[in-house]
Amino acid sequence: MQMTRRGLMESIAAPLLLQRRAAAQRPNIVLVLADGLPAWALGCYGNQEIRTPQIDRLAAAGTRMALFFASAPAGPPSRATLFTGRAPRQHGVTDLPEGEGQAPAAFAKEVLISDLLAGAGYRCGFAGLWGMGPAAGKPGHGFEFAAVLRSLSHEDPRLAVDGSEVQEKGYLPEILTKYAADFLARQQKDRPFFLVVSNLGPGGPLDGHPKRLLDLYASANFASFGIQPAAGNAAQGREHLDNPLPALRRYAAAVTALDEQAGALHRKILELGLFENTLFLFTSTHGALLGRHGLWGAGRASKPANLFEESIHVPMIWSWPGRVPTHSVRPELAGAADLLPALCEAAGVEPPGNRRLCGRSFLPLVMNRPMPKKDPWPDIVFAEFEDAEMARDKYYKLVVRGSGQGELYDIRKDPRERNNVYADAGFSTVRAHLEKKLAGWREACG
Repeated sequence: MQMTRRGLMESIAAPLLLQRRAAAQRPNIVLVLADGLPAWALGCYGNQEIRTPQIDRLAAAGTRMALFFASAPAGPPSRATLFTGRAPRQHGVTDLPEGEGQAPAAFAKEVLISDLLAGAGYRCGFAGLWGMGPAAGKPGHGFEFAAVLRSLSHEDPRLAVDGSEVQEKGYLPEILTKYAADFLARQQKDRPFFLVVSNLGPGGPLDGHPKRLLDLYASANFASFGIQPAAGNAAQGREHLDNPLPALRRYAAAVTALDEQAGALHRKILELGLFENTLFLFTSTHGALLGRHGLWGAGRASKPANLFEESIHVPMIWSWPGRVPTHSVRPELAGAADLLPALCEAAGVEPPGNRRLCGRSFLPLVMNRPMPKKDPWPDIVFAEFEDAEMARDKYYKLVVRGSGQGELYDIRKDPRERNNVYADAGFSTVRAHLEKKLAGWREACG
């Protein structure tokens, strides 16, 4: 049968139309990252002293993971795991006190979630702290727009905007929202986008926040925090522990600033008519102790480094209209390495098959879909930092070290990890079980 000119044109146009429809059906993805924000500091995770109404509303409008964990109690290595789906021992990014992180030369060859999404037609934008080794103006990895923080300051920050140095005036959280909003305004509805807003606070410098935010906490005493006297092994942040209230008030102001800007970004998505097809995520690279255990920061708050719950238990909130249930809380354990597979599944993109990923997509959990009976969710997470490694399930946490005594906690009975039962013969079976799980993780992700 001879094809007419019209039929020929329709046959050519049909695949293109299908591609455009497929692209339009893929969700836009907005990832808001905090740095040094533990889950326990948010209202939706039970905190009643720090004001986070916008994030709490976001959680109510979607699904909150109750037990989500960083891959390390430090920003750079855990951030790199969020973006690559690989353990710190694989990607090689390590922590540095100034927050930039140290990345090996091989990190340039890592496949980030932005690489995968850009390859699938997403327009990718980035605003804020890169924190995976110095980004010399442009991070690359599929980000066609980037406003990268060049000074670790909340006041009048310096940024590299598409490679050009810019000296901004004003308050960093608001400036990052401005760049993010400008990126959103440039998007077209027939092509999906991926936007990362990577905040310096609240784990960054404690100075530089507006008086109006500081005034909210002028008389706060944070009685519910469980602040303890400085521990004998307190290290980074030790200076805040003798009189913690001034530092806590500034930290709380930083959290509320982050909350305000998360709300402003979400409103911008609504204003631009992008809400219905946008997956909005909120999480943090790592946590903070803030006086618990007599320590201040996260992993390096003590010598040796710690893997306490406060250092690694972070928020994970998904809002996706019509796809993710509202007012939902998932009880399963998941970790930073699970994010890349979950985003790939949400976007209909294949994860890289040759990178020995350490995670598994938790998208079925947040969408309230059943897991396969023959392949249930494992409910165990792993973390590492310096010479310490951790395996944690719903009941117990094991920490082993290259030097020094290990730790074992009965999380159900001892959620604040005050009673180390590592040497208790009554827990030898539990210890052996978690040691075996940890050995399997080393082999899979080594």
